[in-house]
Amino acid sequence: MNPKALKIAFFGTPEFAAHQLHFLITEGYTITVVITAPDRPAGRGKAIQSSAVKKIALAHQLPLEQPENLKAEEFVKKYIDLEIDCAIVVAFRMLPKVIWGAARLGTFNLHASLLPNYRGAAPIQWALRNQETETGLSTFLIDEHIDTGAILRQTKCTITPKDNAAALHDRLMELGPKLIAETLEGLAESKITPLIQDTSIPLKEAPKLTKENMRIDLNQSPSGFCAMVRSLDPYPGAYALLKDGDKEISIKIYEVQESSKQNIKKHALIEEDGKVYLGLNQGSVEIIKWQFPAKKAVLVKDFLNGHRLNQGVELF
Repeated sequence: MNPKALKIAFFGTPEFAAHQLHFLITEGYTITVVITAPDRPAGRGKAIQSSAVKKIALAHQLPLEQPENLKAEEFVKKYIDLEIDCAIVVAFRMLPKVIWGAARLGTFNLHASLLPNYRGAAPIQWALRNQETETGLSTFLIDEHIDTGAILRQTKCTITPKDNAAALHDRLMELGPKLIAETLEGLAESKITPLIQDTSIPLKEAPKLTKENMRIDLNQSPSGFCAMVRSLDPYPGAYALLKDGDKEISIKIYEVQESSKQNIKKHALIEEDGKVYLGLNQGSVEIIKWQFPAKKAVLVKDFLNGHRLNQGVELF
């Protein structure tokens, strides 16, 4: 069967998903329905915002659903009645079996890692934090658990030492369309043999980002420190607590680099020649860009034009 003739349901919400949907539309695939998150208030003004996927769907006048409850009887019946051939999920919440099991050829997810490693909500961030040199994309059949289904297709992507979360996100996003097309072709023409994920060895996980795991570990090496900062740049930002006398504040750090500076007290911040250095267990790093509460993120060199660091300032 021609993959472009398949009746496709597309589930997704953010820009990463919208890019894949746009590809499918422009290449002439048959998008029977688009399912995305309900509109939500966002930003400082709490204005109602539509998802990136919704904007694409509306621009191309595609049938659109925004269910609050994916198990709601009305939505389930409407979805089943569409007689979908194949469903595609990209950056969306977990589907109930009654939905993912309804598509004739199956429901597959596009995930930003080389499964079975980095299952979870933040595969890009954890691959960077763990200083991987390679990651990729996987398509897999959805089952009852999170990211555990049989693998359909994979493609690899090199991670460079300078990559931050935004750069790696965008590069993987651009690789998605080709992998989705290959997966659809394989399913339509019965050319894919799903591969059960190998869990016989310890796996690296990619749990949801939380306040606890976004706090910078000050006991790691300079390379580990830099990797963690890059993994959360530009959003949501790695943070540490700064102590200046009796004051303790939370700051975000967006850009750092390893430094050759020696003999800086562990966790101490020092200002020297228009730069700021942080002492670590095994060396030091230079902080290039940071953000103080209620302020915009700024380059340290610009910050120092109007501020000076007091002696004894440190992170903890």
